[in-house]
Amino acid sequence: MIITWIIIIITAAVSIPAFGNKELFSRLRFNPYIIKETRQWYRFLFYGMIHADWAHLVINMFVLYSFGEQVEFFMKLYFGAKGNLYFIILYIGGIILSVVPAFEKHKNDSWYNAVGASGAVSAIVFSSIIFWPSSKIMFLLFPFPIPAAVFGVLYLVYSAYMARRASDNIGHDAHFWGALFGVVFTIALKPELAVMFVKQLSEIF
Repeated sequence: MIITWIIIIITAAVSIPAFGNKELFSRLRFNPYIIKETRQWYRFLFYGMIHADWAHLVINMFVLYSFGEQVEFFMKLYFGAKGNLYFIILYIGGIILSVVPAFEKHKNDSWYNAVGASGAVSAIVFSSIIFWPSSKIMFLLFPFPIPAAVFGVLYLVYSAYMARRASDNIGHDAHFWGALFGVVFTIALKPELAVMFVKQLSEIF
C-alpha cells in the first residue's frame, strides 16, 4: 500500500500547515463562485488536500488507510503494473468529479466552500466494496460487523438524504458522487467485476 501512504503523507503535509495559515487555506478551498469568476480550476484538485481541522483530517486518512490497502491489492491483482496508475486515477477522479455537481449548483453562491478528501475516500471505499462486497465492516451505529454491500447502500441513502436537507456544513453530496464514481470507475475497468459482485451478494443473502 505504498501509494496510499504517499497520499496520506502529502495530504497531511499540506493540511497541517493550512490549519494555521488562513491565506493558504483560502487559496486552496473549493469555492465554485471564485472558480467561475477567476478560472482558478486548480481548486478542483487542491481542496482535497486541506481539511477543516484535525478530526476531519484524521478520520479521512484513517478511512483511506483502512480501505486503500484492499483496493491497491485488488488493482495490482487484476491489472498488474497498471494497477498503481488506476488507483491514482480513482483517487484523483474522486476528488475532482465528486464536486462537479456542487460547482454547477453553487457557482453563483459566494458563501459556499468545501474542503477535504471525503469524495476521494468515498471512491476508494466503494471501489473496495465492488471488489469484495462480502467483507465485513464495523460501523459505529451497529454493535456488530455488517456486509460491505449493506453498508454501501445505507451510506448512499444517508448521503443523498442529508445532501437534500443541507442542514449541516458537511459535503454529503461529495460523499455520494465520490462513492458513485468509485463504483462506476471500478466496474468500467473490469466489467466482469459486476458479475462477481452479484455472485458474492447471492452468497451473502
